[in-house]
Amino acid sequence: MPCGGKGTTGTGRRLRCVADETNTRTLPATSWAVLGLLSFGEELSGYDLKKWSDWSLRFFYWSPSFSQIYSELKRLEKAGYASSRMVAQDTGTRDKRVYRITDEGMAAVREWAREAPVDPPVLKHGPMLRLWLGHLLEPEQMREVLVQHREFSERMRLRAEADAEGAQDEAAWAYPTLTLKWAERYYASERDLAAAMLADIEALAPAPESGTRP
Repeated sequence: MPCGGKGTTGTGRRLRCVADETNTRTLPATSWAVLGLLSFGEELSGYDLKKWSDWSLRFFYWSPSFSQIYSELKRLEKAGYASSRMVAQDTGTRDKRVYRITDEGMAAVREWAREAPVDPPVLKHGPMLRLWLGHLLEPEQMREVLVQHREFSERMRLRAEADAEGAQDEAAWAYPTLTLKWAERYYASERDLAAAMLADIEALAPAPESGTRP
C-alpha cells in the first residue's frame, strides 16, 4: 500500500514510508557504486573498498573519501542491502568490520544496473575553463596549464594500462578491466588534445612586426 494510503496510521505509516523510500532506486549513484563493489562477492572492509575504488572507479566516475564510503555503507545496511560483522586480524591489531552484499542487495543492484536510466557524462574540465579565461592570463601561464594537463593525462594513462594488465587473469574482473582499457584510451586522447591545444596557442601568437627580428 502506498505511503499515503489508508490502512496504516500514525507511527506505523511513518515507519512504512521510511522503509519504502530507503529500499527503492532513489538511492544516490554513490550508494549503487559502493554496492556494486560489494557485488563481486567478497567480504570487504572500508579500507578494501577504498583501495578497490581507487583501482577502478576513479578512472571513470569518482574517487570517494573514507568518510563517503562509510556513510554509504551505513545507508546500505539500513536499507538491508549489505550486512557487516567484526573479524579478528592476524596481525594482532584491533578487529575490523567487513561488509558483504545481501541477497536483497544483489537483486536491487542488478535491477538498478539493468533498468535505471543512464545519466549522460557531465564534463567539468578545469584546464579548458582556464583556457576559456585565457584573455586574463599571460601566454606562458596558459601553456603551463596545458603542459601540466598533458603530463597528468600521460601518468593516468600509464596507471590505467598497468592496472588493466594486472587484472587480465582475473575472470571476475573482465568488465572492470574493459573500463580500465577505456580509461587508457581516454587519457591518451586527453594527452593528445592538450598537445594539439598547445599548437593552437602558438598559432594565436601575433606575427612579428615587419623589420624586426624573429
